[in-house]
Amino acid sequence: MTVPLLDLKAQLAPLRDEIMTAVTEVIDSTTYIMGPKVEVLERQVAEYCGVRHAIGVSSGTDALLLALMAVDVGPGDVVLTTPYTFFATMGSILRLGARPLFVDIDPVSYNMDPRQAEVVLTANPEAAAKLKAIMPVHLYGQCADMAALAQLAARYGVPVIEDAAQAIGAVCPLDEKGKTVWQRAGSMGTAGCFSFFPSKNLGGIGDGGMIVTNDSALAEKMRILRVHGSAPKYYHRLIGGNFRLDPIQAVVLGIKLPHLPAWHQARRDNAARYQRLFTETGLPARGAVTLPRAVYAAAAHQGGGADHHIYNQFVIRARNRDGLIKHLHGSGIGAEIYYPVPLHQQECVAHLGYHRLSFPEAERAARETLALPIYPELTGAMQQEVVAAIAAYYRDR
Repeated sequence: MTVPLLDLKAQLAPLRDEIMTAVTEVIDSTTYIMGPKVEVLERQVAEYCGVRHAIGVSSGTDALLLALMAVDVGPGDVVLTTPYTFFATMGSILRLGARPLFVDIDPVSYNMDPRQAEVVLTANPEAAAKLKAIMPVHLYGQCADMAALAQLAARYGVPVIEDAAQAIGAVCPLDEKGKTVWQRAGSMGTAGCFSFFPSKNLGGIGDGGMIVTNDSALAEKMRILRVHGSAPKYYHRLIGGNFRLDPIQAVVLGIKLPHLPAWHQARRDNAARYQRLFTETGLPARGAVTLPRAVYAAAAHQGGGADHHIYNQFVIRARNRDGLIKHLHGSGIGAEIYYPVPLHQQECVAHLGYHRLSFPEAERAARETLALPIYPELTGAMQQEVVAAIAAYYRDR
């Protein structure tokens, strides 16, 4: 049996007629740039995330870039972030002439470790003096420790820009006067940035993104910046860019958004099935594989945290990972490495000296991790096939 890493056709099939009707409406309207369809989606996403404002943009990458521009990150500034994530996180910082200050990850959640953040800032006083923002990443569908990171940002007087590209709808437990309050990814910092790349839990039929915020002045600034800094048209108060969301993407995303809670639950169900199937093989006990752990699961069982992990990816650690992925691909099983090279080791920043730095947990994750199929339409039989193929690889090893 062939098992793809992701099957977008399976998601499209029941929605195809509705999507085609909505896309045809946009085409017939001849309103192809921004317009009421984008505004509707912005209101829907803002309500879903529990914030006042949502600003539709052209991609998740541009969401990060625009958010950093809006808080005036520029040449010489420093942004605290993680070396274990997609390139866009670092790229958005570098494109503004700023420098990333990397913090190693927590080995369980793969997110920025707040304890290490304290150490890094204390050990680099010159960089700390230039700190302009903190950009945590909610990797694989699970939020970073936002309570600790918000406290850190408050001490340094800087905004938090959440890279929530993989985490729309994920929730994080925060303490409010001794009571646990669950807040959605993107709503806890100064601004939150989402990607609607087709592989995301909420994916479009091309590129797209969104920024959410509770800051009305910042939202207005971002709306101006996304249209070349003009307000009104042809009068440019700021130097912005072309960061507009396409209305065709907006209507497709608007159709998909109501299905998101069910899709999240299906991914969690698939994750639970993997946990059971792998445990039955004995592979975790033998140390062949290490399964992902939802770090907020215990708090979620006490109520309110259903979306504590939305499993944009199901990522295991595997002994002889590179050999395993070759075996899986040869067996018709989709698998992917997210991410094989940490950001500080990327060739494009070698001239900045980042390659001389060491982030042991990020580097270990890059060597050991492997993402398995987890999409909502994945069947139990397909998951059994995946686990059986992995068990077969380790049988004589």
